Amino acid sequence: MNLTRDEARSRAELLRVQSYDITLDLTRGETVFGSTTVVNFEAAQGASTFIDAVTETVHGVNLNGVDLDPGAVSDGVRIQLDDLAASNRLVVHADLPYMNTGEGLHRFVDPVDDEVYLYTQFEVPDSRRVFAVFEQPDLKATFRFTVTAPSHWDVISNSPTPAPVQAGSAAEGGAYSTWSFEPTPVLSSYVTALIAGPYQAVRSEVTSSDGRIVPLGVFARRSLMQHLDAENIFELTRQGFEFYEKQFGTPYPFEKYDQLFVPQFNAGAMENAGAVTIVETYVFRSRVPDATVERRAITILHELAHMWFGDLVTMRWWNDLWLNESFAEYMSTLAAAEATEFTQAWTTFTSIEKAWAYRQDQLPSTHPIVAEINDLDDVQVNFDGITYAKGASVLKQLVAWVGQDEFMEGVREYFRQHSWGNTELKDLLSELEQASGRDLAQWSAQWLETAGVNTLRPDIETADDGVITAFAILQSAPAGHPTLRPHRLAVGFYDLDDDARLVRVHRVELDVDGERTEVPEAAGRKRPALVLLNDDDLAYAKIRLDPVSLRTSVRHLKDFAASLPRTLVWASAWDAARDGETPARNYVDLVLQNIGSESDSSVVLVLLRQLALTLTYYVSPADSREMGDAAADSLLELARAAETGSDSQLQFVKAFAARARSGKHLDVVEAVLTGTEALEGLEIDSDLRWELVTSLVAGGRYGQPEIDVELARDGTSAGQLAAATATAAIPTPEAKAAAWDAIVRRADLPNATQRAAILGFTRVHDAALLESYAATYFDAVQEVWDTRTHEIAQQIVVGLYPSRLITPGALAQADDFLDRLGEDSPSLRRLILENRDGVQRALRAQAVDR
Repeated sequence: MNLTRDEARSRAELLRVQSYDITLDLTRGETVFGSTTVVNFEAAQGASTFIDAVTETVHGVNLNGVDLDPGAVSDGVRIQLDDLAASNRLVVHADLPYMNTGEGLHRFVDPVDDEVYLYTQFEVPDSRRVFAVFEQPDLKATFRFTVTAPSHWDVISNSPTPAPVQAGSAAEGGAYSTWSFEPTPVLSSYVTALIAGPYQAVRSEVTSSDGRIVPLGVFARRSLMQHLDAENIFELTRQGFEFYEKQFGTPYPFEKYDQLFVPQFNAGAMENAGAVTIVETYVFRSRVPDATVERRAITILHELAHMWFGDLVTMRWWNDLWLNESFAEYMSTLAAAEATEFTQAWTTFTSIEKAWAYRQDQLPSTHPIVAEINDLDDVQVNFDGITYAKGASVLKQLVAWVGQDEFMEGVREYFRQHSWGNTELKDLLSELEQASGRDLAQWSAQWLETAGVNTLRPDIETADDGVITAFAILQSAPAGHPTLRPHRLAVGFYDLDDDARLVRVHRVELDVDGERTEVPEAAGRKRPALVLLNDDDLAYAKIRLDPVSLRTSVRHLKDFAASLPRTLVWASAWDAARDGETPARNYVDLVLQNIGSESDSSVVLVLLRQLALTLTYYVSPADSREMGDAAADSLLELARAAETGSDSQLQFVKAFAARARSGKHLDVVEAVLTGTEALEGLEIDSDLRWELVTSLVAGGRYGQPEIDVELARDGTSAGQLAAATATAAIPTPEAKAAAWDAIVRRADLPNATQRAAILGFTRVHDAALLESYAATYFDAVQEVWDTRTHEIAQQIVVGLYPSRLITPGALAQADDFLDRLGEDSPSLRRLILENRDGVQRALRAQAVDR
């Protein structure tokens, strides 16, 4: 199933692919579909190569009019092609399996109405699960799809949907129809798509910068349409169109733009050209935090940015995946901040994306932004915090260094030069150098080709009267990644105003380089209450506060007038606790004393997650139960004191329910669920009911009978997933054994159900329930990796890792497995090392918290 970079490079040197004509028959039943692929391509005369096709059965292979023996040329993954002509026509007839893993052609049955819904997910290497294809991004071609399916379905692809024509005999009563799509522009196969089923749509349009009317569509399952807020999605889409077309200097490149909310999707969304698929949890059937609404907006803008950067211009090979994703991440945040209602998007970026990047960059598997991608296995574990978040952070710093106008001019020229082609990093850097007049070779070497995150600290000297006499910024790097990098950053001086708010009174922007950088502009100024390095969050670096500023932040964190500097201070406190520089309990106190005044929903969401991680992993085991119960008390108090119907009220209730384990706390959860205690303004809707029920299950108050009652009340797909989580969370050895068997041994759970069950299995108040599974995990994980699809295997490897067992013995178990594994499975090795590091970090933090 793997493909090496050398194989891809060799194949690209041999071939030029013109077109694919793909005919799919979706009327064959529940397990397989028919696929006929006609490929026209040029090749070196007499050469040999292969085409990718993950098949159930190959019925026929015809190359240039000659029938080949399927048994001889196909192994179910590749079809060997020998003695090629200069111009070739290949025809492959095959049956391929529907998937329930979210890869290839995924098949889902809606429990509400028993209707079948299909969608494709091809990134990284899964278009080969639907048709025969040269599966690599630099062999672009046109794609024509012809699809036969039930007549009451809608069929959507990259090209506009044609009028269906009745298929089959009259005796069949028009049960089936055929949709014959026009060819696409030249695309990489991984951004082609097919979505089919009785999807319902809302239609609109947008006027492109070149005057074209571009049709817009938003789709969802019939049973979800009542919850679809299509107008909000259209508004964001129009805002994104206008912003990107202006910034990129290139009109939207496709004929239409559909956004389809699909079930059991593994990622947030996928940038299929003109037919973006989005996880359907973004159709809100219950109230969600404002942070989730903002996250949906960023996702919508992220995928729209890919229409230019990724689809119109595509990376040559997966080592430039980072640029594809980082660019979309950066541009979506910029668009949200400058063109939509989400003006605080950079605060969210700091609290979510930057935190992800810093975490990833301190793992033993950290890697340069420009990663070495030797094969498909490498890239599939590289959709990480470096590829997305660190890359976007470094782009933000590059923009600060070269100037936003110059950066965008370089991007505009990049699109002018490379539309419909494949590029490498050097192609973009060349245009940016031309536009900015800066040599980016050294910047690229230091920022893109080395790993690790630097730490910046202020070194401040003052006279007796409080006037600064010397100010310097000290830079350090971890021993394993000792590069000291140049940083363009701002230093903010903050004092309390007459209303007791912390406001910025002075700002210095400068270049920091080397171990020590003097800041002469600060000398002679009165020392402020708080000095903040990397104000405005221009740089990618961890920051630390000097002792005076740290004391100010503890006393006045809630008093910052602006959200971004407050978030930077939050991030510094989290880093220090997570790195074992300060006791974890200090961070717990800081959060609980200040979160009630936090105004930004995304920041509240992140703080509550970090609070949960701290209480579970970083506080001293001797005090963890007592501190956890005290935190639950505080969260309940915060929920009761929160503004009626507010976003914070909802988030505090959910966080309290997740921590509730004592009898008195479970009493409150049950009272809120049953309505005997009402929090004014809090609606107990479907999703919140499930969270409260699962809280009671994990606490031992409820069991399978109560889960079954709730499932009878909510028999939707979301209800089924919630029930799977709750069932796996039952705190008995028998329930954990049943969940383990379903996840690890049976191997038949759909991707979303497996993910839900993993969440429930690991949700325990007493980690002793999981102790016996550590050895079982390491005995099973190699076979899981070898026999499951990538998505399913990674869910299990990461989700079931025994991370709650924070002991030296747990590290030894991981080390024994790694010794046995050797270097045979580098991707599996990486995942184990990353999770092992989490346990090791927890041990260090706990030692400091004692």
